[in-house]
Amino acid sequence: MNLLQVERQTCTREGICAVVCPLRLISFPDEDIPAPIEEAENMCIRCGHCVAACPTGSLSHRDMPVEQCPPVQKELQLTVDHCEHFLRSRRSVRLYRDKPVPRAVIERIIEVARYAPSGCNSQCVEWLVLDNRDEWRNLAAIVADWMRWVLENKPDLALPFHMDKIVQQWERGKNFILRDAPVAIIAHAAGQNPLAPSACTIALTYLELTATTMGLGCCWAGFLNAAANTFPPMKEALRLPEGHECFGAMMVGYPEFGYHRLPTRKTPSITWR
Repeated sequence: MNLLQVERQTCTREGICAVVCPLRLISFPDEDIPAPIEEAENMCIRCGHCVAACPTGSLSHRDMPVEQCPPVQKELQLTVDHCEHFLRSRRSVRLYRDKPVPRAVIERIIEVARYAPSGCNSQCVEWLVLDNRDEWRNLAAIVADWMRWVLENKPDLALPFHMDKIVQQWERGKNFILRDAPVAIIAHAAGQNPLAPSACTIALTYLELTATTMGLGCCWAGFLNAAANTFPPMKEALRLPEGHECFGAMMVGYPEFGYHRLPTRKTPSITWR
């Protein structure tokens, strides 16, 4: 099968597919249907713009058949007011119910998160889901050990984050490190990939927002993320693929409490040029 297939009978020959292609890999000869240029096979990043932009569904990509790309449902699109309310009502949740999160639910939010943008459509993000309470608590203990090391060796870094107080609470049986969340989700990718940090961060943001719509609460596990790539015991415990690094971690669970107001935030600092 060719990289692109175009249905001649329905193609309106508007050339939208050629214009929206990020790398201009589609030629559009006068009076003819769109066609990939010679270099398209190797240069195409499989973003799907050409398929998505065709108003008549006449163009199909070999790796993205048009029948596998459902049409946009305008009735499901958010208004700006809906979007603002949703984003402002999102909260970082640190208190969770003692209730497991079904794996099918986690799979669903990761399924949505895979559509997050990534540089050159690299789609480099991989996922580690930790839903075993014993393993999860073991990771919290390793983070506590990492904090003790930071307190001893880099106190100027540790004290602004109150690591001394967090370790004290841990020793008293209070888990302020990973908050006894039932699930942790780690986004990881090849450490040498310059696109990986932003791709993982954006994907985790998609995941967090999707989780909110499913009645879940999330909070970024910053301490776990910090220990993951610098503390050998944590690297050993995570057992990520060779060469991979943790670029973000998220606590996930059902919130203990609901929230009923939209708190304010600082006025944005904007420079116009």
